[in-house]
Amino acid sequence: HSPYHHQLEQRLAELTGRSRALLFSTGYMANIAVLSALLGRGDSVIQDKLNHASLIDGARLSGARLRRFTHNDLDSLQRQLSNSEGRRLVAVDAVFSMDGDCAPLAQQTELCQRYNAVLMADDAHGFGVLGGDGAGSASYWGLDQERLPVLMGTLGKAVGSFGAFVAGSETLIEALIQFARPYVYTTALPPAVAAASIAALDIIAAEPQRRQALNARIKQFRQGAEALGLDLMASDTAIQPLMIGKDGDALQLSQGLEREGFLISAIRPPTVPEGTARLRITLSAAHTETDIDRLLEALARHRSGRANTDAPQ
Repeated sequence: HSPYHHQLEQRLAELTGRSRALLFSTGYMANIAVLSALLGRGDSVIQDKLNHASLIDGARLSGARLRRFTHNDLDSLQRQLSNSEGRRLVAVDAVFSMDGDCAPLAQQTELCQRYNAVLMADDAHGFGVLGGDGAGSASYWGLDQERLPVLMGTLGKAVGSFGAFVAGSETLIEALIQFARPYVYTTALPPAVAAASIAALDIIAAEPQRRQALNARIKQFRQGAEALGLDLMASDTAIQPLMIGKDGDALQLSQGLEREGFLISAIRPPTVPEGTARLRITLSAAHTETDIDRLLEALARHRSGRANTDAPQ
């Protein structure tokens, strides 16, 4: 644990409006650490059915009873809360990695408070881009530490570095330091990586125009896709899934786009349910208006069967 690690933890706590933050090597390890350290047999962990695999695995390792509710369905969440026993923790993706939509955190925290449950949000895809200051989903929804007690974020997405963090109260962080095995029994991030993350946070704070540019590209893409009649899923974030359906069709379209210079992954089962294969289009502030126009033109060509297979890489 170097001064760079300490400085980064302080900066992350300050940005997210939490008392403290603790660094982890990966987001996967952070999620497993929280759930296995805070829960045990006789407790209940309640999760959205579309949660990231690391949250599911953390629940299984904890020994707590895992209950799952229908995606973003508040009634389903309430039913699971009312039927749960022991200590209750509700864990959700703040931004869902394969659908791009957001969890209704403000309403979920109200339910958690009603049933004396702790709310945990995995903000891997919100941190750095959502909220006026880039602090992520907690800032976007206006949720302080009391209403959203456990906040996880990653440093390998918008921050462009590596690693992850958990932010929350003094008690939470001390508990993780003492009892979270994925924190205690692994090598820390290299100090140079922590220093790179600090530099990235400086950029997030000083250059809000990057988030503005990203939002403009998202709006441009969605308007263009709607004009083309493409089957986009309901997402206002940088993750823009294009529903295809059949695995082979999604893979063929992904490969065709790659030949034209677009790297867009085909997401297929078991990552997503059978029959919902899709292209996961991920936008960034580095993309230009021209990039988006070219992508829309390529999608239109492939849709009409007029793809140019001889286009330059």
